[in-house]
Amino acid sequence: MASFFGRLDYQDKANREQLREMEQIWRASASLQPPGADLFTGVLPNGYNPPLSLCWDQFCSDSPVVDDASDENNVDSLVAYFLETAAAQAKHYRTNHIVMTMGSDFQYENANLWYKNMDKLIKHVNAQQLNGSQVHVLYSTPTCYLWDLFKANLSWSLKYDDFFPYADGPHHFWTGYFTSRPAFKRYERLSNNFLQVCNQLEALAGPVARTGPYGEGDSAVLRRAMAVAQHHDAVSGTEKQHVANDYAKRLAAGWDACQVLVSNALASISGNKENFIYCNYLNISVCPLTESAGTFMVILYNPLGRRVSWNIRLPVKGASYSVTDPNGQMVPNEVVPVSNFTRAVRRDRGDATHELIFPALAPPLGYSTYAVSKTASGALRSRLAKRIREQAQPRVDACCPREIQNEHLRVLFDPVTGLVREIQNLDKSISLRVSQNFFWYNASIGNDVSVQASGAYIFRPNRSEPLAVARQARTYLVKNKLVQEVYQNFSSWCSQVVRLYAGQAYVELEWTVGPIPIDDGLGKEIISRFETSLRTDGRFYTDSNGREILERRRDYRATWNLSQTEPVAGNYYPVNSRIYIKDKKFQLTVLTDRSQGGSSVADGSVELMVHRRLLYDDNRGVGSPCWSRASTATAWWCGAGTSSSWTRWSLRPIGTGCRPSRSSWRPSWSWPLEGARPSTGGSAASSSSRL
Repeated sequence: MASFFGRLDYQDKANREQLREMEQIWRASASLQPPGADLFTGVLPNGYNPPLSLCWDQFCSDSPVVDDASDENNVDSLVAYFLETAAAQAKHYRTNHIVMTMGSDFQYENANLWYKNMDKLIKHVNAQQLNGSQVHVLYSTPTCYLWDLFKANLSWSLKYDDFFPYADGPHHFWTGYFTSRPAFKRYERLSNNFLQVCNQLEALAGPVARTGPYGEGDSAVLRRAMAVAQHHDAVSGTEKQHVANDYAKRLAAGWDACQVLVSNALASISGNKENFIYCNYLNISVCPLTESAGTFMVILYNPLGRRVSWNIRLPVKGASYSVTDPNGQMVPNEVVPVSNFTRAVRRDRGDATHELIFPALAPPLGYSTYAVSKTASGALRSRLAKRIREQAQPRVDACCPREIQNEHLRVLFDPVTGLVREIQNLDKSISLRVSQNFFWYNASIGNDVSVQASGAYIFRPNRSEPLAVARQARTYLVKNKLVQEVYQNFSSWCSQVVRLYAGQAYVELEWTVGPIPIDDGLGKEIISRFETSLRTDGRFYTDSNGREILERRRDYRATWNLSQTEPVAGNYYPVNSRIYIKDKKFQLTVLTDRSQGGSSVADGSVELMVHRRLLYDDNRGVGSPCWSRASTATAWWCGAGTSSSWTRWSLRPIGTGCRPSRSSWRPSWSWPLEGARPSTGGSAASSSSRL
C-alpha cells in the first residue's frame, strides 16, 4: 500500500530533493507494531501538474507537438526539452523509474488534445533509443510504478511525524482552511454521526426501515452527500458560497431521507407508531412540539456499544415539568431561561422562553424514552421570571467573585473582568490559574514583504499579537441541582456559556460568534485562547485525525532546519478532536466539536481559531473572499455568518489525562440521537438494547 501526494512545505521539498528522500516509509503510528501502520509515501515532482511547457488542454497556451513536414515542426526541441526535464527530475529520486503527472485542476476538458500530444511525445522520445538514449516513456499507474520501486529492493528513510503545516512560500501557510466555514464543518460532523445512526437502524430493523409507516426511507442519499462533502474543497471550507450552499443542500436532502428511515426503524423496534419529531433546531432552542405540547415523549437512541449518560436540553414555554424514566421513576429536572444570546440568533424562528434540562440514560446500541408533562407551579414561574430579568441586564460584579462547581471541578471567575480565573480539580486536590478569552487576528491584505493576503486557504495575520474582543465580559449566573452556568457577553457578536453539569469531569464552553463585523474594513480571524502558568517548553499536542496524538514544537520541524517566517500561522496545526499542553505536573486538555486550527504560540497557552471573516482572496483558486456566510437552508445553521459550538476542557495530573479525555471526546464524533413524539393515553416510557 502506498500514498502519493503533491503538496508539502516548500522548505521540506527542497531539503528532500537535495537528500533524494522524495520517497520514504511513513511510520504513521507510534503505538502499532511496525510495519502495521507503515505506508510507502512518495512526493510527486510538480505537485499534480505537468512539467512546465507541457500542458495540452484546450485552455493551455503551450505549443502542441508538431511532427509533420512544416516550418512549425518542433519535435527535436520538445524531445530535447523533455529529456532534460526527466534527467533533472531523476536527480531527486533513487531509482531509474520516475513519475510525470500530466494534467491538473479543471483539465481533460478536451482529453483528445491531451492524448494526441502525449502519444506523439512518447513516440518521438522512445525513438531516440535508436540514437543511444536510455529513456523509455510509457503510460502507467501508481500500482505499476510502486511495483518497480519494490523490485529495486532498496531501504527507505523513515518519517514519524506528519506533513503539517504546509506552506508553498515564505508567507504562504495553508493553515486558514483548518477553520474556514466552521458552521459547515460542524454540519458535516453532525451528518456523519446521523449517517452512522441511520446505517445502524437500517441493519437492525431490516427492510421495514426502508418501507414503513412514515414512507420510503433511504440511507444512500445521505451517504452520497457525505461522500461529496469529503472533497478537499468541501469540508475544508475552500469553496465559493453558492457551492457551499449546494453541499449543504445535498446533506439536508440526505437528512430528510434518513429521518424517514430512522422513524420507520424505531417504530418497528419499539412497536410505537406515533409520529416521530426531529428537533433539528435545538442549537437555537427551537422545537415546535416541545414548545407547544403539555405532554410529550423524548426518545434517545445511543449508537455506541456502551451505556451513555446524556443531558437533554429542550425548548419549552412552561416553568415546571415532571419527567419519568423507562422504569417509571421520577427524573430530576430543571428549567432555565433561554439565553439572550440564543434569542438574538434564532430571531423569529421560535418563541420558547425556557429550556428543560434533565439527565437521561440510553443502553448500548439501544434507545430509551422519557415521558414529560407540564405541571403548575406559581413559585417556580416567579423565580424564572426573576432570572429572565437578571439576564436581560448582565453585569460585572466586583464585590462577589463568581464560581461554579460540581463533584469534580470548580471554576472561579475574576470579579472585575468576568473571565475564567482558575480551575480546580476537586478529585485530585489540584488547581491551575487559567484565563480564557476571545481575541482576533487582523487578517493581512498583503504588504511590502509579501503580497499574500489571508484567505480561505491561507492564514496570515498582519501582526503576531491578537486583539481582545473585550477585556471584560458582562455576566450572569445560573445555579441549580443539575447544572451551573456563567453566561459571558463579550460583544454584540461574541458570547459564551461556561457550564458544569452535575457528575461531569470537564468544563463545557458553548460559544456563539458572528456575524463578525467588517464595517471597519478589517478582516478578522477569531480565536479562543487559554493562558496558564504551565511550563510547556514550546511543546503542545494535537490529535492525528481523532486517533493518535502527535507532539508539536513551536518553530520546529523534525525533518529539516526550519526558517520560520510566520510565527503564528507557521505554528498552526489541524485539531480534529483535541489539543493539550502539559508540564511535569499537570495537563490541560481542550476538546472540540469540529475541525479547527489550533496552536500554542506562547508557553502555557492554547488557542483555537473558531471563526474567520476575510475581505480578500488569497489567490489559491477560490476567486472570492472567505465570508463564511452560513446558509439558513440547513437545519443546523443559524444566522448569516454566525457559528456556535461547544468546547470541553479539563485539568488532570500527568499520567491521568488521556483516558478521561477520550471518553469525553467520543460524543463529539458519535453521540445519541434525540427526538420527540406526541404523548397519547397509552404512551409509556421504555428502553431497549439490541446487544
